[in-house]
Amino acid sequence: MIEDYFRRVDTLITETRIVHSSSLTYDKRGTYVGFIRGEIYFLDGSCLHMREFVNTEQGVDRYTYVYHYQRSDGALVFRYDNAPHFPGISTYPHHKHEGNEINVTSAAQPDLATVLAEIQRILAA
Repeated sequence: MIEDYFRRVDTLITETRIVHSSSLTYDKRGTYVGFIRGEIYFLDGSCLHMREFVNTEQGVDRYTYVYHYQRSDGALVFRYDNAPHFPGISTYPHHKHEGNEINVTSAAQPDLATVLAEIQRILAA
């Protein structure tokens, strides 16, 4: 059920110590399908803008996703997404932008827990 997934996301955010606050909307589109959109703000003022369009009928299938992490001044740190605009990348359509829009690398499809762990490592450095 999509509501279970929404609760897991909410719990993950609540239990992540570097999170200052969040503003997410959960849109149920069916028994197993839903859309999450919003921002997660961190203790240093940085922000993760995220979107997921998800089907949870058999595991978690993210039809589309974006995890866009930026510093407090708005500069991009990284963005994971699966927009189909880099067909030459080995993990197509999954990829990662780092530091700017031009630097694009192959990347496995992440989930929110993986992204939050990466942000924790960045903030600890």
